[in-house]
Amino acid sequence: MPLSGNAQPSVIHWRNALMAAYLASGLLISALVSRLPAVRDALDLDHATVGLLLLCMSAGSFLSVSVSGQLVLRLGAANVMRIAATLSGASLILVGVSTGVFGSAVATGVFLFTQGLGSASWNVASNVQGAVMERALSKSIMPALHGFFSIGTVIGAGLGALAAHMGLPLQYHYLLMGLIIVGTVLYSSRFYGEDFSRTPRTSSGPSLSRAWKEPQTVLLGILVLGMALAEGAAGDWVALALADGYGTSEATGAVGYGVFVTAMTLTRLLSGDLILRLGRVIMIRASAICAFVGVLIFAFGHNLPLAFAALVVWGIGAALTFPLAMSAASDDPLHSATRVAVVSTIGYGAFLGGPPLLGLLAGAIGLLPALGSISLLIVLAFMLSKNTAGYPQDEKRTDN
Repeated sequence: MPLSGNAQPSVIHWRNALMAAYLASGLLISALVSRLPAVRDALDLDHATVGLLLLCMSAGSFLSVSVSGQLVLRLGAANVMRIAATLSGASLILVGVSTGVFGSAVATGVFLFTQGLGSASWNVASNVQGAVMERALSKSIMPALHGFFSIGTVIGAGLGALAAHMGLPLQYHYLLMGLIIVGTVLYSSRFYGEDFSRTPRTSSGPSLSRAWKEPQTVLLGILVLGMALAEGAAGDWVALALADGYGTSEATGAVGYGVFVTAMTLTRLLSGDLILRLGRVIMIRASAICAFVGVLIFAFGHNLPLAFAALVVWGIGAALTFPLAMSAASDDPLHSATRVAVVSTIGYGAFLGGPPLLGLLAGAIGLLPALGSISLLIVLAFMLSKNTAGYPQDEKRTDN
């Protein structure tokens, strides 16, 4: 975990609180996906219908990310995080009720939509806040922040596997997780420092519009798009792919997802020195190669031990691209909030919206081959890796 010996105690508390919020965000996504086989069984759905159900969450996410950058600049990242986390946690609880109590796919879709509304804005605001924190600590902590997101997914996957093994009803599992998630963010937000991401009303619109027109910023977002899909697809489909494609149990599927997120977590927390030595571009290219190999072996290896090894390689490959792209987007303090908002919007759009589309593809060609198709976008991320080198034009640029 990056530390700053010169940082004031209030800044350290702010950093720790932000890490707790990232962990809670990981709990949210893993609580849902680790019990996805149980959701499918409770509602009696096939793969294509599960994909359509998840598209409800994606629809909320896309609506949210389309305005999240503007919301962050109007309200401040901290306020957006509080509001969005509360909406997300409450929606998770209601997903459990609508699925486990009423068995209603329609109601589940509605609450997945509202969960998407909250989670997308929460994640965009978290990355903007992370960029502000890097300024306050004068060192890069984005990989560590995303590492705590991954820790949350590991914990959530473990709890999901335990709940599945015990046969804990969805409504009780999601109630507990929703309360933990909301409580963590609301409590930790007391320690947030000054929110430098907030911009006066008269300048927020033009600044965000300008960021969307910057070719390098958009290319950073497209780079993240491919690798975010590689991460999001694993989150939504690995447990189900192991259960159905490899003929394992629900609990084994949840363990497989836990293996993936554990590999991501360790990579994010232990790669700091390697990033300093090799730089962003080389690290992203190496990550893309690992993700490419892991995805293809998992999709076409047809051997359970090999599939678990592939999940490790896949997790290592998917770990660093998102946080490194966030750091690249925040290189210039003057433009960091708007650029991080743009890259986060594109990345989380792919993270949340792409995996459900894979469900529709799975209905036509099968789930494992559909996951294999992700390799095409991973190649695109490899090709765009040079865009993380920085913004050399910023040294000569002024903001009129």
